Amino acid sequence: MGRFGGASFVLLYLIMVCGVGIPALMAEWTLGRHTRRGTLGAFERGGLPGGRYVGFFFFLVVFCATGYYCNTIGWVAFHAVQEAASIIDMPVNAAAILPPEDGMNSTSLVLQLATTAAVISGCGIVLVRGLRRGIERVSKFVMPLLLLILCTLISRSLTLPGANAGLDWYLGDLSFAALNGSVMAAALGQAVFSMSLGGTFMVIYGSYLDRSDNVPRSALLTGMGDTAAGLLAGLAIFPAVFALGLQPDSGPSLIFNTLPAMFARMPLGGLFGLLFFIGLFGAAFLSAIAAMEVLVGGIVDNSSQTRVRAVIIVCVIVLLLAVPPMINMKIFFPWDLTFGSGMQTLGTLMAVITAVWCIKRSDALKELANESPQTFHRMLYWWMRFAIPAAVLLVGVKWLADTVGWNILKLPQ
Repeated sequence: MGRFGGASFVLLYLIMVCGVGIPALMAEWTLGRHTRRGTLGAFERGGLPGGRYVGFFFFLVVFCATGYYCNTIGWVAFHAVQEAASIIDMPVNAAAILPPEDGMNSTSLVLQLATTAAVISGCGIVLVRGLRRGIERVSKFVMPLLLLILCTLISRSLTLPGANAGLDWYLGDLSFAALNGSVMAAALGQAVFSMSLGGTFMVIYGSYLDRSDNVPRSALLTGMGDTAAGLLAGLAIFPAVFALGLQPDSGPSLIFNTLPAMFARMPLGGLFGLLFFIGLFGAAFLSAIAAMEVLVGGIVDNSSQTRVRAVIIVCVIVLLLAVPPMINMKIFFPWDLTFGSGMQTLGTLMAVITAVWCIKRSDALKELANESPQTFHRMLYWWMRFAIPAAVLLVGVKWLADTVGWNILKLPQ
């Protein structure tokens, strides 16, 4: 949002969540519940030509993406340590954990190895206990804590002198001139990313749904909850950024450079910084668990391995794949762009196509409507079939234009 125009981006993001994100989530759950399989098996059982290989490809993508994602969670944890240390006037340079721009830094590498291994081990412990005894119990503790932390940070951020300028930029400074192709693509990509779409996470969670679960209602509540959390995070961050004269468009460094500087200039900044990074860690940790559940479920469903052994295998492989992006940012950013934004968008497209083009229409409608399709469900089905693939393909073309340098495809600014 900081890089793409504030309120204009927020408006487009809300449109993309409602028009694409929530219906795509329904499609992924439909695919998972109909096939009772995760990434490995769902595309093949859904009838997608070459589905077995498509599923295996995205299964490998999740391995690669989870590694670098666990790296960033380690960065968040180390920055929480810095904020805690600042409360007792103990200097800790949290920036030491960040990879250099190029080359290799031994201190950074060791710190990343230690924190990433701790994050992956924590995920493994939760996963061994399974979906309800592990993931569900952790979520029930972490999510209310995150909401409490966000509300605390919002109350502090909005009371800073000059915070109104940030609030106006965030919610009121709407410029239709800023609604160009790049902003539209960014908003749709953020909707896909924030809702964990991609033919992986949500497909396997769909395979766990009971036949009595209402897919449209659950998807709507999930989308509303996810979007509300993002909007609250914006209220906690941007008014304070403007109040302290910092730059909102600093990109990824906003979290690890700009925000620590902001907290350092706030009364009781160490405490608020600690709360922020604890909350961010909790939310990111749950996402990492979701990613690793895709991998564990795939191994258990398609081999003779027990769940405990599958968890150990996944943890070891993820840690090994986390090492390359630890080296420097010239490796990390292309790794993120390829295995995160690009492949996640492609996975969403393939999941939607499988759910509403390959599965029989009557079967897909039964999954959407719990055996009793109405006019609403049929309209929703046709929306998924045509509108979502068209929108996702637009994002894919924009991603190729930015990545490969196809200047001829770039939209004029």
